[in-house]
Amino acid sequence: MKRKLTSAVLIASLSTTVISAASAASPNAEVQYSKEYNTPEFISGRWQAPQGLGKAEKVWNYLDSQKSLFAVNGDPKENFEILEEIADPEKGTYHVRLAQKYKGLKVFGAQQTVHLEDNGGNASYLGQFVPDLDKKAKLKQKPQLSAQQAVEKAKQDAGEAVGPLTKFEIPPQAELQIYVQGEDASLAYILELNFLEPKPGRWQYVIDAVSGKILAKWNKLDEVSAAGTGVNGDTKAFQSTASSTGYTLVDGARKINTYTAGNRTSLPGSIVRDTDNYWTDGAAVDAHAHAAATYDYYKNVHGRSSYDNAGAAIDSTVHYSYRYNNAFWNGYQMVYGDGDGVTFKALSGSLDVVAHELTHAVTEYSAGLIYQNESGALNESISDIFGAMLDSGDWLLGEDVYTPGTSGDALRSLSNPAAYGDPDHYSKRYTGTADNGGVHTNSGINNKAAYLLAQGGTHYGVSVQGIGREKTGKIYYRALTVYLTPSSNFRNMRQAAIQAATDLYGSTSAEAASVKAAYTAVGIN
Repeated sequence: MKRKLTSAVLIASLSTTVISAASAASPNAEVQYSKEYNTPEFISGRWQAPQGLGKAEKVWNYLDSQKSLFAVNGDPKENFEILEEIADPEKGTYHVRLAQKYKGLKVFGAQQTVHLEDNGGNASYLGQFVPDLDKKAKLKQKPQLSAQQAVEKAKQDAGEAVGPLTKFEIPPQAELQIYVQGEDASLAYILELNFLEPKPGRWQYVIDAVSGKILAKWNKLDEVSAAGTGVNGDTKAFQSTASSTGYTLVDGARKINTYTAGNRTSLPGSIVRDTDNYWTDGAAVDAHAHAAATYDYYKNVHGRSSYDNAGAAIDSTVHYSYRYNNAFWNGYQMVYGDGDGVTFKALSGSLDVVAHELTHAVTEYSAGLIYQNESGALNESISDIFGAMLDSGDWLLGEDVYTPGTSGDALRSLSNPAAYGDPDHYSKRYTGTADNGGVHTNSGINNKAAYLLAQGGTHYGVSVQGIGREKTGKIYYRALTVYLTPSSNFRNMRQAAIQAATDLYGSTSAEAASVKAAYTAVGIN
């Protein structure tokens, strides 16, 4: 993963209590405590920084004022590391993303965000902090495995599952961190195996640095079990580039490049070319045009420059493999199969599928939601939501390419998740281990909340006043990029959305009230 914010591993979904923080800087601060760790996962209240401090110094001073809540002694800089700083001059606010560290090692999944007003006033904190690591016996041990030995163990395990691994898209590298699982904390190597053969995968491994045991593993690859004509016969206009031999599917302004794999499995393949600048390769036309539409949406609506907010090139490859029923973001580029004509037609033909996959890239470079359990379901849901923001004619996902022989069929529905077997209320959530803990299934819960927020309605006896797609998109984008952290659960999603609506429209606004009602309607309080 190229971004500077390291995605983190599973910290169990936490239930919370809300109490007044007697030991916080403000006696009226609202604090939500994690029952698992008894440390705050949300703090909000009045706080005034001492005069003359710079922005980063204010953050450290704020954390120092709250450290008794975290059971932290000494300098907060020994327990936190600043990963990213975001100034918002328009709203007069300053936001910082941090990671917990212990004796110089990052604690997987334990990230936090702090939010301050430039002129003092309100301050807030969201995230997970694991206390008492100095009491964990395993952290006093010395690693017995090297980083390379951990890589080899992961390669052997993955090879046994999918077949021999001979080539990696990115050379695997293992990093020593602290992995927390319930009451246990271990020194562990975290690494990713990114490969295309025998079948595409982005396997994340957590390997005990002392015993060599595989503590956890999961596949991060999201699977969806000029002018030209697209997959569905529609005509699109887009940017191409003239060359000495014709034209290429290169949009220089947006840095969007579209390739063909020629039904092979090497990436990125060959740049798509044409002689007269009227393009008839529907899969390539749609991949190119839909990537541009997604880029423009994030740029024009949210001010984001490409998926990394730093102008990264967007590379897409069509005609991957043969009759391949999938589209995915592999950490560096988009890949689209042609489908088998029964389950899917060419997957780039659906704007919401393209937007969904590219939003996984936005998530990877912002909140870094872990692709397991509730955080993974939020990862999927955020992609579904922004797919619906771009493909705004309905609340279905993939209807343009899924089961072409069945009219009106789709992969999922945000308005009615139950129509496709997905839960629309937290009480109906899937609690098994399949599908990385139900990441595609349980996405329906947050999807329903987003639909209710945008469109309104009554669900489980709770009435929600709709605020429209545009405001809904703004709230979820701010929640994703400013408030959510890798281990966020559904309860954290509710609070992040409330905070985002408060920032944008005010704490007493109709929009903030609708956010609260939407999450109450799906059983998240």
